[in-house]
Amino acid sequence: MIAEARKTIGMSGRPNKITKRYAAKHGDEFLQADWCDMAVTFWARESGNAEAVLPGGDRAYTVWHAQDFQRIGRWHSGTTANVNRAKPGDIVFFDWDATNSVGAIDHVGVVEKVLGGGRVQTIEANTDDAVRRRVRSSSVIAGYGRPAYGGGHWTEEIVKKLPQLNKGDSGEHVQSLQGLLMARSHPEIRMTGSFDDATEAAVKAVQRWGGVAADGIVGPKTWPVLLRVH
Repeated sequence: MIAEARKTIGMSGRPNKITKRYAAKHGDEFLQADWCDMAVTFWARESGNAEAVLPGGDRAYTVWHAQDFQRIGRWHSGTTANVNRAKPGDIVFFDWDATNSVGAIDHVGVVEKVLGGGRVQTIEANTDDAVRRRVRSSSVIAGYGRPAYGGGHWTEEIVKKLPQLNKGDSGEHVQSLQGLLMARSHPEIRMTGSFDDATEAAVKAVQRWGGVAADGIVGPKTWPVLLRVH
């Protein structure tokens, strides 16, 4: 992951190789878009680390990417103590207003080196519209996700902990389900936490796509389809 990021240091301007790759898959509107998380997606795929780094699939929107790490229990908030425990390869998210709120995240990069004192050296894209090394402190770090590099079979582990969900259910797990449906190209879904008709219809569509019974029930066969990385 870090090796692929290093290869792109100095790349600048847009469209560029990274935005073109993302746009070819997700639409021309990404050619000129902010590209910090598109770069993380690019580095992950080029290095063969997509499943570990992109637990919700390709990302250009940093908030959703951070929420992906939260959903699989691999998120660490940006306290000084936590930043000192970061590791090279962690995906680090920034909030320039220093609120540490996931919903306020502005930017993302990859940790190259931990410097101590709540500081890390990073490689980031779209920083002055280029890929550069930066030194960041915990004051602007909202948190970081720790990819399960080298396997980890996180999908199997998390599925064992997830409940069966049906139409009429509500709560945090339904909200997570809706976030995964949105990541599976269902922008009509909103994260309301209520398993309504629209959620059921989207579940059935994903089930058909994933080759499992399209019964609208989210259980041990459907969760892995929702969590699958492309």
